[in-house]
Amino acid sequence: MQSKDQITAGNAARKDRMEGKAAISNTTTSCVFQLLQEAGIKTAFVRKQSDTAFIAAHCEMIPIEWVCRRIATGSFLKRNPGVKEGYKFYPPKIEMFYKDDANNDPQWSEEQLIEAKFSFAGLTIGKTEVDIMARSTQAIFEILEKSWQPQNCTLVDLKIEFGVNILTKEIVLADVIDNDSWRLWPSGDRSQQKDKQSYRDLKEVTPEALQMVKRNFEWVAERVELLLKTKSQGRVVVLMGSTSDLGHCEKIKKACATFGIPCELRVTSAHKGPDETLRIKAEYEGDGIPTVFVAVAGRSNGLGPVMSGNTAYPVVNCPPLSSDWGAQDVWSSLRLPSDVINSRRIPERRIIQQNCCQKLNKCLRISSTRFESFQGSSLQQKGRGWHL
Repeated sequence: MQSKDQITAGNAARKDRMEGKAAISNTTTSCVFQLLQEAGIKTAFVRKQSDTAFIAAHCEMIPIEWVCRRIATGSFLKRNPGVKEGYKFYPPKIEMFYKDDANNDPQWSEEQLIEAKFSFAGLTIGKTEVDIMARSTQAIFEILEKSWQPQNCTLVDLKIEFGVNILTKEIVLADVIDNDSWRLWPSGDRSQQKDKQSYRDLKEVTPEALQMVKRNFEWVAERVELLLKTKSQGRVVVLMGSTSDLGHCEKIKKACATFGIPCELRVTSAHKGPDETLRIKAEYEGDGIPTVFVAVAGRSNGLGPVMSGNTAYPVVNCPPLSSDWGAQDVWSSLRLPSDVINSRRIPERRIIQQNCCQKLNKCLRISSTRFESFQGSSLQQKGRGWHL
């Protein structure tokens, strides 16, 4: 994908050359796609090839622009008279527009897209595919929204496109996401906007005005690179009562890896060696890394309660239930003293049915300081389930 030193507005009704824009846009797109891939979003991006180009998987593009809005502004206000600028959408508002320059990209409904019966790379776009794109659009927006928050920047809205990978037949995020693709307001202040809207709003395009727009684009590209440097500081520590529980714990570790969460396994028995259990606890409390402890012990299951009563960190009980002892073992996790507040407890029915999958889900939500990574990875699991 080759970027150009060109900036346009109004379906190219306004067009100007902006020296250096190709490199700036390519940097922004490459960083954004890498961030989204780390968060578990499937994209067409492969790697950055040069200052002005990146390698992408071959896709047949779906001619729909998906827009996700947190704040009402721009064209939304024109199409929805009576809504004031600044109105916030919870959850973010999803819209779709059919790519047709001759008709100014008309807004489409979900039903119109389904009834169009498009087929790309052998994949027919039906309700399931529309749902995938809609849910992906929201997840992508929320990932980027949360990524920009530490930079004190408000992601107002976002425009993206999807394609069908001709080899895998999967729907993936494609095209580009650069400073043309969103509205970005530092400190939530529209007057400080750093996106392409600053170019659209120009009454007259002068060399000085284009330099101002270019500085905005450079500002965004520099900060997008910083987004990639923020890494998760959370971790999961799985404590098992004995090595006989290793297989169960390895499944938890594998699932943690799917979500990009560091996971360590330790063996300790709260019955046989409570002092060693508390020493291990203190070891992890001492290095300042946010931690969730997962206690894996069956039958009397004293490990979880001992940990819960002695640490401020969250503790999740995830006993290796069996058909023989499951109904009896569960009470050792449920009937805990009321002041043991840190232990996460799930009703018996859900523990038996969902077991450590449910517990791990909670664990990840607590421990991941980059919630967007959990959000993106979760999206890939929805609809097809995942099992430990």
